Amino acid sequence: MGNWIQRREVTLTIIIFLFIGLVSLRAPGFALPSNMYDVLNDTAVLMLAATAQFLVLLTGGIDLSIPSIMALTGMSLAMLNMKVPLLPIPVVVALAILVGLIQGGLNGLFVGVLRIPSIITTLGTMAMYRALVFLLSGGQWVSAHEMAESFKNIPHTPFLGISGILWYTAIVVCLVGIFLTYSRWGRFVYAVGGNRTAARLVGISGSKVDGLVFLLSGAISGLAGLLYVTRYAAAQTDSALGYELQAVAACVIGGVSVSGGSGTILGVVLGAFFLGLLYNALTVVNLSPFYQMALQGFAILVAIVANTVVNQKNQKTMVAKRKLI
Repeated sequence: MGNWIQRREVTLTIIIFLFIGLVSLRAPGFALPSNMYDVLNDTAVLMLAATAQFLVLLTGGIDLSIPSIMALTGMSLAMLNMKVPLLPIPVVVALAILVGLIQGGLNGLFVGVLRIPSIITTLGTMAMYRALVFLLSGGQWVSAHEMAESFKNIPHTPFLGISGILWYTAIVVCLVGIFLTYSRWGRFVYAVGGNRTAARLVGISGSKVDGLVFLLSGAISGLAGLLYVTRYAAAQTDSALGYELQAVAACVIGGVSVSGGSGTILGVVLGAFFLGLLYNALTVVNLSPFYQMALQGFAILVAIVANTVVNQKNQKTMVAKRKLI
């Protein structure tokens, strides 16, 4: 029971309910189901970006190129839609995943094969992919009136009363959860992030795992880029700017260790949802948007401190148990 209460997901869920209750004292409409549904819709793209970041963080790396992959994929698909407006939606979605996969594959090549640190690799590709957005578009936007209606409706088309963007997000989150929990390569990801040397000694290739997580991160980011552009009905050169920080924040708040090997997809989803609630609350109570960045940074610091305290406590408990044995 004690361990169950200490789980980050349970603690975060309690914090979310307390937060909703506190904000509702100032704005009664905040807790309405319709507002919670809007928060979920607004947070769906962030959940995807955080899921992509989560996979890389689990190996002890980081992917700073996620927003640029989203922007390049979104711009590519928006410009393709201008040329071929009748392209079937499943083909558009598949192309978005493919374009993201290629960009993630390049990251994986540098990190997994050439052994260049992920922060250096993705710092470079972040700038490169963003520059390609400018080169591809000539610095111009693709506006709503230039997009086909079917293209703009991708995230809004409901199924069983739930919007398309939530279905795409739920499917990706479930697939990643199944992959990490039940597949052999999913366990390899945790093993490499937990102790890369020990993983190598038991025959797990860290290079292949690095390549795999960057491929998956790129594919998910590509889908996120398509949903970002279609949700806002505009492909801009600065699309998704700053999402790398928000994605890391969602992961850290959700209990993912930045040193790798620890975290759950449920924690990531809750972390992203908490950030969405935070942004929504600032709007509802009419606080300045400039507070968002400061509060986001504060939330990250609190989460990191909480993670550190919990880890230190767990290590002390393990040491104490070993002495007893």
